[in-house]
Amino acid sequence: MIPDSFIQELLARVDIVDVVERYVPLKKAGANYQACCPFHSEKTPSFTVSPAKQFFHCFGCGAHGSAVGFVMQYAGLGFVEAVEELANSLGMPVPREVGAHSQQKAQQAPLTERMARAAQFYKDQLKASPKAIDYLKRRGLTGEIAARYGLGFAPDDWQGLQQIFDDYHSPALVECGLVIENEQGRRYDRFRDRVMFPIQDQRGNVIGFGGRVLGPGEPKYLNSPETPLFHKGQELYGLPQARKEIQQQNMVIVVEGYMDVVGLAQNGIVNVVATLGTATTGVNVQRLVRLADRVVFCFDRDSAGDRAARRTMEISLEHLVDGKSVEILQLDGTQDPDEFVREHGKEAFVNQTQNATRLSDFFVRKLIQDCNTSTAEGRAKLVSDAKPLLQKISAPVLRVQISKEIARHAQLSQAELEAQCGLKPLARYRAAPPPNRLRPAPNALERTLLIAVLHRPERAARLPLDLIAQDNAEGAALTAVAEAIDHAALAGGNLGLMIEYFRGSPHEEVIAMLSGQIEENAGDEGEQENVFIDSMERLRARALSRQIDELNARARAGTLTTAERQMLTGLLAQKRA
Repeated sequence: MIPDSFIQELLARVDIVDVVERYVPLKKAGANYQACCPFHSEKTPSFTVSPAKQFFHCFGCGAHGSAVGFVMQYAGLGFVEAVEELANSLGMPVPREVGAHSQQKAQQAPLTERMARAAQFYKDQLKASPKAIDYLKRRGLTGEIAARYGLGFAPDDWQGLQQIFDDYHSPALVECGLVIENEQGRRYDRFRDRVMFPIQDQRGNVIGFGGRVLGPGEPKYLNSPETPLFHKGQELYGLPQARKEIQQQNMVIVVEGYMDVVGLAQNGIVNVVATLGTATTGVNVQRLVRLADRVVFCFDRDSAGDRAARRTMEISLEHLVDGKSVEILQLDGTQDPDEFVREHGKEAFVNQTQNATRLSDFFVRKLIQDCNTSTAEGRAKLVSDAKPLLQKISAPVLRVQISKEIARHAQLSQAELEAQCGLKPLARYRAAPPPNRLRPAPNALERTLLIAVLHRPERAARLPLDLIAQDNAEGAALTAVAEAIDHAALAGGNLGLMIEYFRGSPHEEVIAMLSGQIEENAGDEGEQENVFIDSMERLRARALSRQIDELNARARAGTLTTAERQMLTGLLAQKRA
């Protein structure tokens, strides 16, 4: 694991303008630099690089991050490889240590090291196993693809891993899912006599494995269990290898099996990932629509594939974004993607993806299949079945388009359908009231303060931390930023440093999301400072109101002491002042 102190030193020495210009020609535009975005197609430059913040942001597609993040996205590298790339350009040797700035990282570090050793063991075993090599060759895979995806082989040995782990009875091996301990306390390897597919996180660390039997046997695929490192509903197999091609094509193909990923890659179709476990999750969909404008889910054309496609459609509805396309592909015949591409070739598979069914069409078609729209009862059932699904759709314009189609088949007007389903017509949305009339959401103050601190990290020293709510993501992140700066674990510095410091932490998502908003809502420095000061005053006022509410509640219950009554009087006077 690369120490956080080295990441900070690297980002302090590297200039993001120089880094980006290695790949994209930049032009000076005021205090910043501009270019046409390398991550999506555009004619007018909307991609900016800030030397002051050491941060890039695209106003078109929303891509943003530090110098490390840019190299990861542009070159399709994992975190470790991107750090090494930047360090090599500066002649800085990359140290390797087990250490972390948080308890979570400290817990994960030794597990990550064990998973890496296991992955290397499985790779070595593959080289020594003629039957595993023969199996992969029969599946059409070359040594190059096996090496790119780090494929390995778990020998048919109950305690094969004892060859590399002297502490085979360490609890850590059970914790990271490599070893199983039965009720009698006996231990054995989880994976035996299987081709091994290592699953990597965004930093390139091995966090889990999938194992496939070589012949008949159940289960055909065996996955690592849930561990401190591995959460199958959040990961995508093959993403580190596919990231660059996904960006270039602005499209990601999602399949159901590890072998489908490597089989398609063998045939030149690299922009492919696989979900882990039995079903696509909301986290998967959110991640996929951020990766590309077009997401194609590929399922078998059988009853199980139909059910999986339907589940994926329903899960996707809550995460749809206008301007992005989620599609369903069910291949002709009974072949899975790996078998199809081996028999018919790359061009035939690509043609299939080009004819995938858009989720909107799939949605309407599946609902109509279950209803007899030639009768009034069938049309009523159509509306009843569509209602909970329409209410889930997060993309407002797409929801209107689908509603029109459902209304047509139900022989209703769009307004009638929307009324029956409790949907607000898009054209009738009322303009938002002025900001001073809006009642702030519970975490609105923490959100505003976090944006202000991300813009100017030195503001963290002025925060009244005891008044910041910790039960929301923004408040927890705000406290973490302030404490990191206060303890000198994070130099005040720039936004790029901040993003990389919290990469892999529970605060990464909210900090990354709000970092993009900083550039899009950048305004006058004086105005931003006034917003920061006003938000702190409102924070204190909120705390005062809560204290008064608590004392009033005790007064109504008749449990208020004399001292507390005097305190309440003073607080009420303070509030009126």
